Amino acid sequence: MKKILLLLILFIAQISIAQEDALVFFADKENVADALANPLTILTQDAIDRKQMHGTPIDERDVPLNENYKSQVNNSTGITVFAKSKWMNAVYVRGSLSNINNLLNLEFVTEVEFADKDLNFTKPLGRTSDKFEMETQSRVEYNYGDAANQTEMLAVDFLHENDFTGEGMVVAFMDNGYPNVMSNPAYATLRNEGRLLGGYDFVEREQGFEGTGSHGSVTFSDAAAFLDGQFVGTAPDASYYLYVTEDGNDETPLEEALWVEALERADSLGVDVVNTSLGYQDFNDPRYDHSYEDLDGQTTIGARGANHAFDKGMILVTSAGNDGRPSDFGFVGTPGDSPGMLTIGAVDSNGNPADFSSFGPTVDGRVKPDVVAQGEFAAIVDQFGGVTFSNGTSFSSPIIAGSVASFWQARPQTPNSTVMQIIRESASMFDNPTDKMGYGIPNFEDAYNALIELSIEDEMLENNFAIYPNPVTTQVNISFPKDYSEAIFTIYNVLGEQVKQSRISSQNNQVDVSYMSSGVYIATIQSGNKKTSFKLIKK
Repeated sequence: MKKILLLLILFIAQISIAQEDALVFFADKENVADALANPLTILTQDAIDRKQMHGTPIDERDVPLNENYKSQVNNSTGITVFAKSKWMNAVYVRGSLSNINNLLNLEFVTEVEFADKDLNFTKPLGRTSDKFEMETQSRVEYNYGDAANQTEMLAVDFLHENDFTGEGMVVAFMDNGYPNVMSNPAYATLRNEGRLLGGYDFVEREQGFEGTGSHGSVTFSDAAAFLDGQFVGTAPDASYYLYVTEDGNDETPLEEALWVEALERADSLGVDVVNTSLGYQDFNDPRYDHSYEDLDGQTTIGARGANHAFDKGMILVTSAGNDGRPSDFGFVGTPGDSPGMLTIGAVDSNGNPADFSSFGPTVDGRVKPDVVAQGEFAAIVDQFGGVTFSNGTSFSSPIIAGSVASFWQARPQTPNSTVMQIIRESASMFDNPTDKMGYGIPNFEDAYNALIELSIEDEMLENNFAIYPNPVTTQVNISFPKDYSEAIFTIYNVLGEQVKQSRISSQNNQVDVSYMSSGVYIATIQSGNKKTSFKLIKK
């Protein structure tokens, strides 16, 4: 009886001290108005310039969270704060169930969201596995010809031939570590030209980017490496930040929170493109696993952070995952489920889908992956400067990320959403996407031509009046060029008789034509010495 009682006491004690992970949300922030009135106090000039160029608003999400609130939470009994998010106005904590729930007694805490979706359901802890195990098998020496294949498959060589090599663009990598980047000959040009802008280890909370593994070193090569005559990444002239967000010794939702925090750092520094060769679905503790139903692009910490980053104007590129085989989970993990993500699957050198590449759709029916690139026998530069090959969507992702940086360089004022859609529409299967290939293999020469056509259209709209819709049913709208705010809008029939005349402005630019008979008319817009005529069809 004493033994049973002792075991019961030990069991109760274990329950009371069991550690849980959770997001703790704050009610407000301090000095929001002052920060927004003086954005240089919270963002770099590069970040402000990028947001202004894309019309991205600077709002309360850009204001740092209240550090006093964070300190109070961290000083609470049994609580440790591991990460923070200004976009979500929350901190990621670890502590006992009761201690975390006690945080709700703090007047500034509005909500607690546990990583364990069912605190009353317990399964045995899983083993710590190496998520990159498949990607680190049997590597052999790799020649430049194979490196050329993954570039030419996407027509990125066309971009490079036209001097779009990523120059002036800023790219951030999120991974588990980047050993030897400061000595690897593949990055000598990058270092010598001062384009390695820095990095940070969010796992260890320290400067530097060595991390706990070498996965980041090899994924980084597919975008940034340059070995004359041997290997050229898809954005060899871009500038880079390197962030460690992945803990090679553990697998928990904390890594998602660290990834979001790194995204916020990247945004504040003016980063344009982010590569994430990481994905999350199952964890060491199965209570925290994401089900397929969770992967709706809105639920996980990673997806929510990605959606904020997309709103802030960056282009996020991520690997679809390597769970595509029948014995694996199958579907694209998070943050690849986010609608704000450009999620990349893998194909072989002939453009056929790789069997390991995770597939879609998302639980809410969206196409994922978005596009694909070579990830089977993909060329890489290892951490010691040798050209070799490896398998995984971890490599198709940076191949595309670098391509995006070089492509966006051609017209950096284009909004991120437009750039992403042009890339999708350039892909080989845009009209008939599949669960495994998404929209297919993008063609960056076609995308470039579409971007230039868009540029010409935008320039015409910027310098000329336009009317829409045309044909029109009830109401015609007039688009004003820059430097013009008022005009006279006149409609004539085919006999040259005036049918209608209105004074319009850039704020009052709609004209009612519902009463007019169906037929063909001539519309003129005159402002000062500028006069434009259109054929107007009334339905």
